[in-house]
Amino acid sequence: MVWVTEKQLQGDTLTQTIICEKARAIYGDLLKQTPQTSIDEASEKSFKASRGWFENFKKRTSIHSVVRHGEAASSDMKAAEDYIKMFSDLIKA
Repeated sequence: MVWVTEKQLQGDTLTQTIICEKARAIYGDLLKQTPQTSIDEASEKSFKASRGWFENFKKRTSIHSVVRHGEAASSDMKAAEDYIKMFSDLIKA
């Protein structure tokens, strides 16, 4: 979610495909950082970032639309920046 928020603040367009690709990349990075067993190697291909995963991700994070529209440019940037800091502090805690 932090990555999504950063991309939105930068004005980048985010689609379901882009978010799912990033989720798969993050999953792959996490697997590389942990010691693997034969079970882990089998699970390496288990995460697909499917449409169902994406819909649940949207519900968990309260994302309503990932494609930027004209009104997104007039959003409250200060509130978004404050949210990123608060979320980062929460993660660190």
